[in-house]
Amino acid sequence: MKLRSLISLCISIVVLAGVMAQIADAQNRTVLNEAQRISCDQFTVVTRTPNGASVYALKHPTAEMLTAIDRGLTGLFEVARKNRYRSRLNYRDYTIYIARADREKDSAGAYSPDIAVGAAQYTGTAYDKGGFIYAAGIVVALNPCAFMIAEHTKDFDRVADAVRYEGEHLVLYHNDRSRYSKTADHSNGGGHPILQ
Repeated sequence: MKLRSLISLCISIVVLAGVMAQIADAQNRTVLNEAQRISCDQFTVVTRTPNGASVYALKHPTAEMLTAIDRGLTGLFEVARKNRYRSRLNYRDYTIYIARADREKDSAGAYSPDIAVGAAQYTGTAYDKGGFIYAAGIVVALNPCAFMIAEHTKDFDRVADAVRYEGEHLVLYHNDRSRYSKTADHSNGGGHPILQ
C-alpha cells in the first residue's frame, strides 16, 4: 500500500513538473514575442551571463557586454538589499534582450546606442522626438522580469547603468508597488537612479 502511494506521489510530481515547464515555456514565448514586437528584431541567440541571467540577442554578445550586464545586476541587488527589498534579487530571475540600436549617437554627438519606442505618455515632453522617444532600456515584462537594452560595442559602464536602472522598475514592482507606481515611467519628471 505504501509503495502504491509513493509511486502515485512520484507520478503526480512528474506531471506537475511537466505542466509547470509548459507554463513557463509559454510565458517565455509571450515575452519573447513582445520583445520582438517592440524592437522589430528577431532574437536568435540565447545565452547566459557568467552569473546566470538569460540573454537573448541578435548575435552572440561579447564577454564585456555579458560582464557589464552582471555588473549592473550586482549593483541593483546591492542597492535593493540596502532598501530592505528581498524579492527578485537573483541573476536567474532576469531576462535581458539586446536589441539593434535605433541610433548610435545622441543629439550632442555622444556615443549613445538607444532604442526608439512610441512616445505614448511622453508625447509633448522634452523626450518626444516626433512621436517616439529614445530609451537606453525598456521593461518588456514585469513577471517574469524582462527588459531590453541596445547593442553596445564600447562604453560598457553605460550598459551596466542601463541594466541597473531598468532593473529598478522590476525590483520595485515586486517589492514596493506604491513606489513602483510613482516611478514606473519618467513622463512626470524624475529619473534614475531611483534607489539610493
